[in-house]
Amino acid sequence: MRRLRMVTFALGSLTAMSLVAAEPGSAWNVLQHGAKGDGQTDDTAAFQQALDAAGKAGGGTVLAPRGVYRFAGHLNVPPAVTLQGIWESVPAHNGLRDRGLPKPTDDGTTFLVTEGAGKEDGTPFITLNTNSTLKGVVLYYPEQIADDAPKPYPWAIAMRGKNPAVLDCELLNPYQGIDATHNERHLIRNVQGQPLRRGVWVDAIYDIGRIENVHFNPWWSTQPKLFAWQKAHGEAFLFARSDWQYVLNTFCFGYQVGYRFLASQAGVCNGNFLGIGADDCETAVVIDQSAPFGLLITNGEFVSFRGPNPTMVEVAKTHTGTVRFVNCAFWGPCHQIARIAGHGTVGFGDCTFVQWDAKKEGRAALQVAEGTVLVRGCEFREDKPQIELGAAVRRAVITGNVVAGAVRIDNRTKGNVRIADNVGTSPSGEF
Repeated sequence: MRRLRMVTFALGSLTAMSLVAAEPGSAWNVLQHGAKGDGQTDDTAAFQQALDAAGKAGGGTVLAPRGVYRFAGHLNVPPAVTLQGIWESVPAHNGLRDRGLPKPTDDGTTFLVTEGAGKEDGTPFITLNTNSTLKGVVLYYPEQIADDAPKPYPWAIAMRGKNPAVLDCELLNPYQGIDATHNERHLIRNVQGQPLRRGVWVDAIYDIGRIENVHFNPWWSTQPKLFAWQKAHGEAFLFARSDWQYVLNTFCFGYQVGYRFLASQAGVCNGNFLGIGADDCETAVVIDQSAPFGLLITNGEFVSFRGPNPTMVEVAKTHTGTVRFVNCAFWGPCHQIARIAGHGTVGFGDCTFVQWDAKKEGRAALQVAEGTVLVRGCEFREDKPQIELGAAVRRAVITGNVVAGAVRIDNRTKGNVRIADNVGTSPSGEF
C-alpha cells in the first residue's frame, strides 16, 4: 500500500519537511548523498550519485530540498527518474517588473551552473532521458555579467529519449535554454526566464511534442549592453523538423527573432500554435521554411517597434510550405507588418493590423514579393497603403477586408488575383 513518508532535513539553522507520496525506496534526498547546498561546494558528484541510485532501482524521485547547489560539472537523469526541487509553480525573482522580490539564491531550490563557459557546443548541464523529468528548480549562471555581452555556454537542458519533461522551472539567465531535439513527445510546461541566445530549440521530432505556458522576459537584466546584444542575436523559439508540434500560451520579449521556423537535415515543422506572443522583437515571426500541410498560428499577438527594420512577419525566399495566421493582432510602430517571398502560401484571416509605416515612407502593411497570399476578413486600422503585390506573385485572394481611408492595394502582378468586397471609410468619415 502507498503511504505518506515524512522526509526531514536540516540546512544550516533551517529545518524543512517534505511530504512525499511514495513506496519505500522510491525517493532519494541529495543531502543524504553528500550534497551541501551551501552555494560553495561542488555538488555534482552527490547529485549524480543520487540520480544513479534512483536509476538502478528502476526509477523514482530525487529530491533537492531548499538550498543553493553549485555545479562544476553536468548531470544525467536516468530513465524514469525525476529530479525535483521545492517549487510547485514557477517562482518570480528580482528583475524588470519584480523589484524588491527575493534574489534566486534567497529561497527555494537554486542550481548554480558554472561548467562550459565559452563552449556553446559543450555538454548540456542536464540531460533528460526516457520518462525522466526536471521539476521545481531555478537554474542560474552566476558567472554571467548583467551589464555586458553574455558568455557562451552549452544548453542548460537537453531532452532525449521518449516523454522527457521540464515542469515548473525558472531558467533565469542561461545562454541557451532547452534543446528539445531527438526525442518523442516532449513536454515543456510552466517555464519562465531569460535565455540570452536561444530559448527552446525543436528538431528531429517524429511524434507530437508539447510546449505550454513558456514565457521569456528580461527578468534577469535589461542593462543596455546586454539587452542590446540580446536584441541583435537572441532567438526565443526555433522549430525545424517536428511532426505535429503543439504550442500553447508562449511569449517572448526583446529578441532579434521571436519565433523562427527553418529547415534542418531532419526536415521542417508543421503544428498548431495557439495564443503565442512576441513583444519588442526585431522580427516577431521568421519563416524560412514550413511543411506543406502547414503552420497553424491562431490568436497570436505580435509587436515590433525597435531595431533597424522592425517587422512582424518575415517569409523568406526559401519558403515553399503553407502558413496560416488566424485571429491574430499585429501592432507597434514598425516598418511593415509582413514581408513575404518564396513560392509557398501565406494566409491572414480575421486579423487586425495597426501602426505600420512608422517613418511615413508610404510602405504597405503587407508587402508580397512572390508566392501565394490570402487576406480575408482582416481589419487595417491605419489610413495608409494596405497591400502591395509584386510582379512575381503567382496567386492572391484579397476579399472582405475593412480599412481606414481608401482601399489602397497596389497590384503589380500578372498572376491570378481576386480582389473584391474590401470596404474603406464611409463617406461621412466614420470608420
